Amino acid sequence: MKIVRQKVGSALLTGFFESSAFLSSKMPFARPEKFGVEVLRNIPYTDSGQDAHLLDVYRPANSYGDLPAVLFIHGGGFRILSKDTHWIMAMKLAQAGYTVFTINYRLAPKHPFPAAVEDACAAYCWVVENAHKYGGDVSRLVVTGESAGANLSCVVTIGATYEREDYFCKNVWDTGVVPKAVMPFCGILEVQNWERYIGHPKVPFLFQDRLETVVTEYLEGISFRGEALRELSDPLVIFENQQSDKPLPPFFAPVGGGDFLEADCLRLKTALARQGVYCDAPVYGNEPHAFHAFVWRQNAQKCWGDTFRFLDSVWNDALL
Repeated sequence: MKIVRQKVGSALLTGFFESSAFLSSKMPFARPEKFGVEVLRNIPYTDSGQDAHLLDVYRPANSYGDLPAVLFIHGGGFRILSKDTHWIMAMKLAQAGYTVFTINYRLAPKHPFPAAVEDACAAYCWVVENAHKYGGDVSRLVVTGESAGANLSCVVTIGATYEREDYFCKNVWDTGVVPKAVMPFCGILEVQNWERYIGHPKVPFLFQDRLETVVTEYLEGISFRGEALRELSDPLVIFENQQSDKPLPPFFAPVGGGDFLEADCLRLKTALARQGVYCDAPVYGNEPHAFHAFVWRQNAQKCWGDTFRFLDSVWNDALL
């Protein structure tokens, strides 16, 4: 019965997110040119030839000079969705004057941990080396993502600020570039200890099965990995227990008050505060997971407004 529930839950959630993204992308408001945005699609960030290693660039049309660069990493429980389903986040950022690099990465169960981490780190290195060709300024680099992508954005930041031996993190470290800001939206930031959400009042019964599936498929075989590598699945725990080797940048970690991941975002704020790092983790009403994608909603609009005020404060050195 449990297996049936998991398969039904997978089909329903995947179908909902993918169909919603597809339908919304066909609406008039989704046309980039309508908002003065140019999109360059399917640029490889590795030489693998895989669709999983493609990215899109969203930037203001007819822009002159380099703009702040953004690496955006999509969510989907490490198992589903893509840069194409998360077009609306890239569009919002580009409309606000950013050059956005939104990536695909390899997904579980075919490609379990650490494949997604390797890919996110490879994309970071590519952006550092190539952003200037597309009007992006990596001296003003922002790393962001939502849900699983929030996890990966934190891992990439760890690669830039903690000197580690994992080759993909070492590649990030060797770029010498630390993001100016990190924005993990509604992040699942501690994956291995998923059992803490069993019976959680904010986790619907059907979604609890999905959470178990997401975690077990993403972490398949992790017990055979070394401890230093395993810990990268839980960036929150790293922030809580290890001091960075380079100063961490300011964080903005918004979350809905109806999202069971609220606790992770608030723990992140506490962990970073102990390192003397600014982190704003606003909680929005009783909003569900990934509410900011529904940009017509009042709290989503407030969240995006707060996002851009945070970034303005970063550029103006106005954060305390």
